[in-house]
Amino acid sequence: MTDFKDRKDAFEKKFAHEAQQNFALEARMSKIYGLWAAEKLDLAGDEAASYALSVVDANLEEPGFDDILRKVRADFDEKDLDISDHIMLVELETAMIEAKKQLDGAAA
Repeated sequence: MTDFKDRKDAFEKKFAHEAQQNFALEARMSKIYGLWAAEKLDLAGDEAASYALSVVDANLEEPGFDDILRKVRADFDEKDLDISDHIMLVELETAMIEAKKQLDGAAA
């Protein structure tokens, strides 16, 4: 019986650890993407950092990344920036790759 409980506890710990890693990855990716968008919006310094955090917050609205894309698209449209949805998706993927590299480097 304790063998089963030990396995159950191990699976729960693994699940919790993976959930925490995924949250950290998404938060890091959102910040990197937010900094990219801030640069396009001609924000720098504290304004850019604050904007990046607003992108991180936007990612908490719903699962997936549509919430981030909607927020950044609205901000780009407000400034009449001609940045295609395709470019936004490519930059999102690039931000994910960079976030993975950063987190893998931090774990090493």
